Amino acid sequence: MTTLADRHADTAQRPGAMAMWLLFTAFMVFAMTVIGAITRLTESGLSMVEWRPLIGALPPLSDAEWQRVFDLYRETPEYRAVHHGMTLAEFQQIFFWEWLHRLWGRLIGVVYALPLLVFWLRGAIPQGFHRRLLVLLALGALQGLLGWFMVKSGLIDRPSVSHYRLAAHLAVALVIYGVLVWTALDLRDVVAGRTRPLVARPGVRRLVWVTLGLLAVTIVWGAFTAGLDAGMMYNTWPLMNGAIVPPEAFALDPAVLNAVETRGMVQFIHRWLGAITMLAALAAGWRCLADPRTGGPALAVGAAAIVQVCLGIFTLLEVVPVALAAAHQAGAVVLLTALLVLVRRV
Repeated sequence: MTTLADRHADTAQRPGAMAMWLLFTAFMVFAMTVIGAITRLTESGLSMVEWRPLIGALPPLSDAEWQRVFDLYRETPEYRAVHHGMTLAEFQQIFFWEWLHRLWGRLIGVVYALPLLVFWLRGAIPQGFHRRLLVLLALGALQGLLGWFMVKSGLIDRPSVSHYRLAAHLAVALVIYGVLVWTALDLRDVVAGRTRPLVARPGVRRLVWVTLGLLAVTIVWGAFTAGLDAGMMYNTWPLMNGAIVPPEAFALDPAVLNAVETRGMVQFIHRWLGAITMLAALAAGWRCLADPRTGGPALAVGAAAIVQVCLGIFTLLEVVPVALAAAHQAGAVVLLTALLVLVRRV
């Protein structure tokens, strides 16, 4: 026989279970950003020219089907301009990463939506969380549509996807990740009965928020850099082939377009945004280090920022090898996580 105390205990445990579910989903999104980076780095993103949300989870299962999808790919601008003469076996290698990328997205949807339905039907969702969880569901659907919108930009008259759409795709993924982590930590606070009082002076809080904003902008310019293959040029540091500013930095008119269209200038901006973000992270970490309530996250922020800049430099010097570049993207998410925790603490 279930007692009233048992019911209270069960009710108290539900937010904890929900927090673990959301953190696991966030980990899957983190993995998705790494898979997405590998997909982009191996030029695999345009290998699947069809979008079949329901039946597209399975790869081709026969020689005839493999030949059919390969023939579709051979009609694309990327095949004609970049991969002309590619064999079916080579095509299967790039197809794998795009297929895995899309499959992983579907799995994230299932891992999120099914438990959400169960928690909702059982009345286990604490008050104030229903709308946020539905917004996350909507953002996941939007991300799927945005991914296909990005792919379509490379199937018409250009051999690559739009770097603007690539940046938007990554940005939405990280928004989803951030909201998942934040909501999970909110639910853990519910379990522990904690509130989050302000523990830092306004100037310190402002510095932490500014650092988070700088990181967001740096990540966007990192997506521009990846989308334009801007990391494949000027593979020296700290100067760019002996110059502080690349010679074509002001080639376009109007000049503002150089910041988002000229490969050298995009890389230049990403370099210095990364350095400024690291300095801001170190300053924020230093300001928060003395307080035991913020000292741990502050150390994590500083360490993650230094590692991330080092990864970026090595990735550039080695001309963007897949492993280093994927680690660089993963490092951005690690730094984002540390900053989110520090924002909550201050």
